[in-house]
Amino acid sequence: MRRNYFLFLLLWLPVLVHAHPIRYDRLINYDWRFYKGDAPGAEKPAFNDASWRTVNLPHDWSIEGPFSKEWASGTGYSPGGIGWYRKTFDYGIEMPGKLVYIYFDGVYKNSEVWINGHYLGKRPNGFTPFQYELTQYLLPGKNTIAVKVDHTDFADSRWYTGSGIYRDVHLIITDPVHIDQWGVAFSTPVVTKTKATANVKVKVVNSSKIKKTISVACRFATRSDVTVPDAQKTITLAPNATTVVDCSFTIANPRLWSVDSPNIYNLIVELRSAGKLLDATIDIVGIRSIRFDANNGFFLNGEPTKLQGVCIHDDAGVLGVAVPEEVWVRRLRTLKEAGCNALRLSHNPHADYLYRLCDLMGFVVMDEAFDEWEVGKNKWVQGWNKGTPGKDGYHTYFTEWADRDLRDMVLRNRNHPSIIMWSIGNEIDYPNDPYTHEILNTGNNPQIYGRGQLADHPPAARLGEISQHLVKVVKQYDTTRPVTAALAGVVMSNTTSYPTNLDIVGYNYQEYRYAADHQQYPNRVIYDSENGMRLSAWEAVEKNPYIAGQFLWTGIDYLGEAGAWPNRSNQAGLLDLGGFVKPEYYFRKSIWTKEPMIYMGTTPIPKSEDNGIWSHKQAAPVWSGTDGDSIRVNCFTNCSEAELFLNGQSVGKRTMADAHNRILFWNTVYHPGELVVKGYREGKEVTHYILNTTGKATAIKATVYKDPQIYGVQRLQQIEVAITDEKGQQVYEADNAVTVSVTGNAVLKGIENSDAYDVSDYHAATRKVKQGRLIVYVQPTLPGGAYEVKLESPDLEPVKLSFK
Repeated sequence: MRRNYFLFLLLWLPVLVHAHPIRYDRLINYDWRFYKGDAPGAEKPAFNDASWRTVNLPHDWSIEGPFSKEWASGTGYSPGGIGWYRKTFDYGIEMPGKLVYIYFDGVYKNSEVWINGHYLGKRPNGFTPFQYELTQYLLPGKNTIAVKVDHTDFADSRWYTGSGIYRDVHLIITDPVHIDQWGVAFSTPVVTKTKATANVKVKVVNSSKIKKTISVACRFATRSDVTVPDAQKTITLAPNATTVVDCSFTIANPRLWSVDSPNIYNLIVELRSAGKLLDATIDIVGIRSIRFDANNGFFLNGEPTKLQGVCIHDDAGVLGVAVPEEVWVRRLRTLKEAGCNALRLSHNPHADYLYRLCDLMGFVVMDEAFDEWEVGKNKWVQGWNKGTPGKDGYHTYFTEWADRDLRDMVLRNRNHPSIIMWSIGNEIDYPNDPYTHEILNTGNNPQIYGRGQLADHPPAARLGEISQHLVKVVKQYDTTRPVTAALAGVVMSNTTSYPTNLDIVGYNYQEYRYAADHQQYPNRVIYDSENGMRLSAWEAVEKNPYIAGQFLWTGIDYLGEAGAWPNRSNQAGLLDLGGFVKPEYYFRKSIWTKEPMIYMGTTPIPKSEDNGIWSHKQAAPVWSGTDGDSIRVNCFTNCSEAELFLNGQSVGKRTMADAHNRILFWNTVYHPGELVVKGYREGKEVTHYILNTTGKATAIKATVYKDPQIYGVQRLQQIEVAITDEKGQQVYEADNAVTVSVTGNAVLKGIENSDAYDVSDYHAATRKVKQGRLIVYVQPTLPGGAYEVKLESPDLEPVKLSFK
């Protein structure tokens, strides 16, 4: 699908980009100069930056470390500080009369931008894209962009944020008569299987000095058996004026977008004057209907659909937050295979490309704006819930910037079919962090800071006042999706207008309130916006049709929100930092998928069956030990029965009907050999899983990750590395050190072993495996250039991989 999309773009390249481009949009990620520290005068073109490092964007300086106890646990014991970026580029005179812009997808944080010494502006928010016009300050020949980034308040977040220009930067050139930034709004107010109505609003800008008669045309690029007529309107626009043009058309027999069939269209909008094409844009769009119902949950295209979701943060371990798209393809593909159909983008807008991937791969999305409002939350410095928290954070800028940041999130993303709700906040109502109320003196209240009402904290009533305003801001720019928030202290929020201001209400870790609140507030749409891995939390969703779905905390391990030093990352995910699956992943797959599956793993026989809300299932994929020792085998399956065999002898059959919390287990005795579990449906074997006793580590196994969503030159290579025995079996207990060397037209981007306690040099070329595996990231530097990757470990045969 993505290949077809880009083939379409190639067909349009002669129209969109030629000798005198209609709309010219190119990445300018390469060959920036970078200096960590303050550099007074660096905004001036004549400043000498010859001693600065050359870096390619996206770039995150925090992940370069070093990790240190002097920094904050909340942000993964990584450094902040000040950094400067400079880039000089050529701008010729071959495009006279054009307008030139620079677009930043994300800079963390407090970015200030200059062009040729002229100050363009500041953007405090590190997650929101922004754009500046350069036109009037450009010179023929060399031009210098300078960017100052200030992350001095390093303990400003509850999770890892990174530092620097950590997302893409674009140079955009348009005609004075053009479509405004994020100026196309697409919606489908009527959707059936046989017909859909599409509405397109186009914001047209005339920056010229003369009145223009402009033809605005909207069309779909479709496959041949779908006929969509063009929609066209002609307007007259005064000099230096802006207007919004409404177009609508009908699509017969539309290919609907869904999580199982993420069909997309290309929406082309063109501006012409006197027959001359002035501007053209292409958006990926989808035709789908969404509806939330207080009694029956969520509907996609009229079909009841449970949200089987996970929350995610931005980072990817050793890559920090400067994450190549290919890494998210691998992660999303793995989550999809477990039955995940929904993502909560916690707790901020994410990279441009991630929304496109969700469109193309079939995920519905909760897009979230803020983690705090006017008052700062606790930011832990010495470990989660340890010591004295800091209070630095976005709240410093909330009053001045929140409306604009929220507006830009909605405008940028409103055409994505994947997005089904806008969130204005996460856990803003956490009791006493910061808001308080007398109701906290009694009852069941999740609290992390202080007991009962705290008189020196702001009153809970502010939640209603601020949320009412933020909801109004969202609806000013999009009314096609509901507005939500993730509530952590529902008992307190229910004393305010906060929940009633929302279209749908997310409950974090409060499934025990579902029944009572559904009865007391019958018109409230409730869903589980965040919860742990307990089966009971899912059953509260699955067994109650009025609960729309669940978002697990979390889909993937992430840096920050860490424990005491040297713990630098949170391990709550179904996947680890390297994108490898954990046993918990298979349990989730057993309850979220229908295709026969079975998994087993071992653990010492536990003293307790439930270790709390944050506990993960213990089932290591290993069959080893001391002959004759007692051991437990845990099995996760969606089959009705399972039978365990050791060296060909049955250890017994278990039925799901008799299982506790959907886990089958055998307390047995370890003997070396082969362990097999078979899954049965209606008495027939439909799947099986094998564990073998492994021998000593003898080899390195390297697998290059491939996916149809990843193609083309200069794409990041993801090399999965395992230490194996002589039979090629992964040695789970191995802790070998692996050294990676890259020669030719590529560089080593990093090695991730997913060890939350490894605070050694994160970008060293040698790293120990954890559980017998790690992942290596290699970035080609020259399109089509050849390179070689060599993997070495003491006493093992080296492995060489050649790429052309």
